[in-house]
Amino acid sequence: MAIDVRAELSNCQVSPQKARLVLDLVRGKMAEDAISRLKFTNKKSALPLSKLIASAVANAENNFGLTAANLYIHEITADAERLRKWRRFGARGRFKPILRRSSHIKVVLREKA
Repeated sequence: MAIDVRAELSNCQVSPQKARLVLDLVRGKMAEDAISRLKFTNKKSALPLSKLIASAVANAENNFGLTAANLYIHEITADAERLRKWRRFGARGRFKPILRRSSHIKVVLREKA
């Protein structure tokens, strides 16, 4: 029976569409390789994502007694969070709506058999 180790990042200040570009780089990779790959990725969502994966690895080691070298990313998703609506005033008494998007990122690690 495989043990699923979960970690979740709420309210990440990156839109889910932009976060999924980085998630696709590490989906299915070994956890340590994913962290090292994210270290050199030039995207805003790479740092919070690497911290999330490192947290999931630490949970696996401390709570379940698994080794970090055998863990891989089984599932990783970025879901939309509520929109923050802002406005910027425009010409002739109008205003321009600004939608600030953020995301919830979930990661599931499993041990390689």
